Amino acid sequence: MPLGTLDRTPPPIFRQGPSALTKLVFFAALALFLMVADGRLRLIAPLRSGLAVALLPVQRALAAPVALAASARDYLGGLEAALGSAEDARKRLAAQSGQLARTERLAQENERLRALLALRPEIVARTQAAEILYEAADPFSRKVIVDRGATHEVAAGSPVIDEAGVLGQVTRLYPLTAEVTLSIDKDGAIPVLNTRTQQRSVAFGGLQLPGGGGALELRFLPANADVQVGDALVTSGLDGVYPPGLPVARVAAVQRRSEVGFARILLEPAARVEGVRHVLIVQPLAQQMPARPPEAGGAAEGSIGSIVGARGASAAAAARAGSATKGPGR
Repeated sequence: MPLGTLDRTPPPIFRQGPSALTKLVFFAALALFLMVADGRLRLIAPLRSGLAVALLPVQRALAAPVALAASARDYLGGLEAALGSAEDARKRLAAQSGQLARTERLAQENERLRALLALRPEIVARTQAAEILYEAADPFSRKVIVDRGATHEVAAGSPVIDEAGVLGQVTRLYPLTAEVTLSIDKDGAIPVLNTRTQQRSVAFGGLQLPGGGGALELRFLPANADVQVGDALVTSGLDGVYPPGLPVARVAAVQRRSEVGFARILLEPAARVEGVRHVLIVQPLAQQMPARPPEAGGAAEGSIGSIVGARGASAAAAARAGSATKGPGR
């Protein structure tokens, strides 16, 4: 048989179809078409949504063992943490029960002493809760905005506190919000009392602690002032704004220099200036004070007028006497 008459085509089982390069070009073009169609025409979005819905039960079934193990671990860890917290709470409650009894006894004794001395009852500060919304836009000041304003009967100058102490003071009112200037702001100033020495002074803001963070400063104290690191400072209550006894700061550093007449005293604020969310707005102390009788001012002015009038009459009488004396001498 001649060689030219032989069938050189492979049998069907060995046929491989198009070449590898042809397949590569085809599938690359198909992928490019699908990407363009999905990006421009959103043709693949319904298919993707359908696949997501169809595969969701499978995904949840595959993730169930992992979620179950994580839930069991969290449950056991949370149970242990809850038992520890409950034990700590019982210990704190037992410690605070005695302190509460002593506080009630001292309060009753205080009321009896005030009644015995015929003093007015102690003023109880009225408060309302507020939430900090955001910080003020001014980058050169330390101010925050709270969700209570003039419609909530918030007064300008109201102190703002948290669970640790004085946070700041309301400096600007809006109908539904208020601007609070923090105690560490450069314009902040709070009259304070040293609980150890009972010495009064004023704490000013606008400083930074050596380790970072806002700080306050005691100014105009002599270099030999009796101030030590760790002294607790509270509000004195003599400014008519802050109720007495609110924690303000603790002395962090005392620098005494012989060439300067005043000591440099840095204070660490008691309140958590960073990260606080909920606060209390305290009604200013002056609004809870009894009103001054109006006749007192008139009586004082009348007495001053009578004194001035008497002095004037005496001077006029002395002038007349002097002129009568000089007359015959001439």
